[in-house]
Amino acid sequence: MTLELLHKPSMAQLTSLGIGGNARVLAKVRDEAGLDELSRFVEREGSGLIAIGEGSNLLAGDGELNLALVQIACRSKAEALISGTRVLAPADMRLPGLLATLIKNGLSGMEGLAGIPGSVGGSVAMNAGSYGTDMQSSVKRVRLWTPSKGLFWKDTADLEWGYRHFSIGQNNGSEDDFFLVWEVEFELTRSTEEEVRGRIKNNFEKKKSTQPVTAKTAGCVFKNPEGYSAGRLLDEAGFKGKKIGGMGFSEMHANFLENKGNGTAAQALELMDQASEAVAEKFGVTLKPEVIILS
Repeated sequence: MTLELLHKPSMAQLTSLGIGGNARVLAKVRDEAGLDELSRFVEREGSGLIAIGEGSNLLAGDGELNLALVQIACRSKAEALISGTRVLAPADMRLPGLLATLIKNGLSGMEGLAGIPGSVGGSVAMNAGSYGTDMQSSVKRVRLWTPSKGLFWKDTADLEWGYRHFSIGQNNGSEDDFFLVWEVEFELTRSTEEEVRGRIKNNFEKKKSTQPVTAKTAGCVFKNPEGYSAGRLLDEAGFKGKKIGGMGFSEMHANFLENKGNGTAAQALELMDQASEAVAEKFGVTLKPEVIILS
């Protein structure tokens, strides 16, 4: 079976936040041949399909959710191929695993992404970033899949990138609204194993000292408004450590929601609403979610 269909998958098990009800269906693409079957699945489902990676930036609603999800989960172990300073990584490779490969090969350019969970594909789709760098900075080209075109490569310059934003820039009608990131080619610079390891270790330790990297979170809840730190605004509005039931803003960093045990989406969304209103009232600044809300 190259495309596995799971009915009523648990969103709590598919997301790092560990909350949410059951989606309607999850299509797991097991290999490249499964993409042919995926085309038929997309045709049957129509619009509204959602691609997910490791679920590290998702907040799923409670109860039964009318969601059709697609996930790349190849049977073969996800490994990167190295050619000089170029690195080819499959979308379902975890970003920490890619960084470990870069350490071994002494390749520099992505050290600022230390401590970011999730898959390579998901990190590109969100243009994940940290410590002054983001995915766009190192990506040379991306191999994409759409129902009408199949697999094809696009150079970084031909893609649309922004702050926690990525788009393949297609204008081919609704049938291509859905896309998958299948592979990513990175262009890095030569360094040494010791130097790359040192920079990654320093960045991770810095992040670990200020962010709840081992807790059940979905990363930053809100985007940083231009000229502001969302975490600082939330902290000054009194939301650091604020809880409702099993959900609460982190005591380490106010822009992280933690599932402290048996948390629900209703509690998370209520906290987000209260925080947004308080920041708008106190500072006149509108907070926009960085976490993707699925309901």
